[in-house]
Amino acid sequence: MIEGLLGGLSGLFTLHNMLLLVLGCGLGTFIGMMPGLGPVTAISLLIPVVLTLEPASAMVLLAAIYYGAMFGGSTASVLINAPGESSSVPTTFDGYPMAKKGQAGKALALCAWGSFVGGTIATMLLMLAAPTLASWALTFQAPEYFALMVLGLTAVAAFAEEGGALKALLMTVLGLMIATIGTDIADGVERYTFHIADLADGISFVLLAMAAFALSEAILAALRNQPVSEEAKKAARGDVGSLKLTKDDVREVAPAVARSSLIGFVVGVLPGAGATIAAFMSYAVERNLARGARREEFGKGSRRGVAAPETANNAAAGGAYVPLLTLGIPGSGTTAVILGALVALGVQPGPRLFVDQSDMFWTVVVSMYVGNLILLAINLPLIPQIARTLAIPERMLVPLILFFCLIGVYLVSFNAFDLWVMIGLAVVCVGLRLLDYPMAPLLLGFVLGKLMEENLRRALIVNDGSFAFLWERPVTAGLLAVSIACLAAPVLARVFKRKG
Repeated sequence: MIEGLLGGLSGLFTLHNMLLLVLGCGLGTFIGMMPGLGPVTAISLLIPVVLTLEPASAMVLLAAIYYGAMFGGSTASVLINAPGESSSVPTTFDGYPMAKKGQAGKALALCAWGSFVGGTIATMLLMLAAPTLASWALTFQAPEYFALMVLGLTAVAAFAEEGGALKALLMTVLGLMIATIGTDIADGVERYTFHIADLADGISFVLLAMAAFALSEAILAALRNQPVSEEAKKAARGDVGSLKLTKDDVREVAPAVARSSLIGFVVGVLPGAGATIAAFMSYAVERNLARGARREEFGKGSRRGVAAPETANNAAAGGAYVPLLTLGIPGSGTTAVILGALVALGVQPGPRLFVDQSDMFWTVVVSMYVGNLILLAINLPLIPQIARTLAIPERMLVPLILFFCLIGVYLVSFNAFDLWVMIGLAVVCVGLRLLDYPMAPLLLGFVLGKLMEENLRRALIVNDGSFAFLWERPVTAGLLAVSIACLAAPVLARVFKRKG
């Protein structure tokens, strides 16, 4: 581990990688605080740039944007009651009431310190847990990898919003269907191309990510056409109050921050769970543990109610890297996009990553340590200045997003046909989003679909075309059993709820 950390330090502390780290932290903070945008949109927009970088540099940039967006998501939640990301929603419950009491600065300081501690603890746990899990997973063969992909696809049902499990599964199936378009690598046969030569290579990941997240978000923002609110105008003047925390503040939130760091990391590790579940769970835990006057404060400006969800969502961002790097399974919608970007770069996350590209792993781990320090340095002194950007109206951001989407996709393929496909998919995605269909399972199905098909082929070849490996190999059977449990969980939960 010491040798790996030293290698990571030497890999990170180059001018190029440090510039990318600072850029990612700053960009993530900005994107995270803009209502309606989030790390998925930011990463989707930057994929064309990322594909020109070395894998280690790309990972540093993508990771910085991810936890930077978690860090910055609290600003709009506290100041104008408009969370920039779904994981920041619980922060509004007590952050905005604190702001209305004239304690916006204190609330933002609690968010910043909680995010820093949560991110740092998650990075330390990632450093300890990931190599151990990867060494165990090195024994996996094609059947186990196939079962892992199935688990990754079915886990979205267990962690979907209430009543949304079927929608999440349908979007996963749609992603699998899109992944089959193109030429079958094994047989050289074109599938679902409709004799269109431009579809022979299939739909690119960059195109689908842009359409599902960035471009569809821009269209929705144009449809909303929200004016600048009075709260945003006040924030634009930098009127946030004192950022100082007293000893009493620290004593009050310290236990909550410690608990939320562990909750966030564990929930982040679960495939399909993500930072939103972690934030809501940590808030619920703190509210249930509180007694007397402390419990009465929740919803009215509780300091623990502000610190807990912000700590948890940053810890979850670190935890999500455990299944991504060790098993190749995304722990959230954002890591699903990162997985696709890594595959496009020729990197296959999984247990072999620690053997074949250990330097890249340790560089990313060290960048998370340093990145959290950079975020703290950026956010605490600059919160009043950062808050001024909340006054930027959406109608100014939309043309920029449209421009980067069109240019980004065109520069990858230099094919105008891809632009029309992206626009068509974006229109479809807008309709699906208006009907509350989630986009992350779509991308997850697309990314994991090809890997699942490839490993199923290998498993069948080794087993002479027999499917007996599904129940004869203990690990494969166990993973598939967990997948079935994930599919059954929403149904059972609904049955028990009706009986209760």
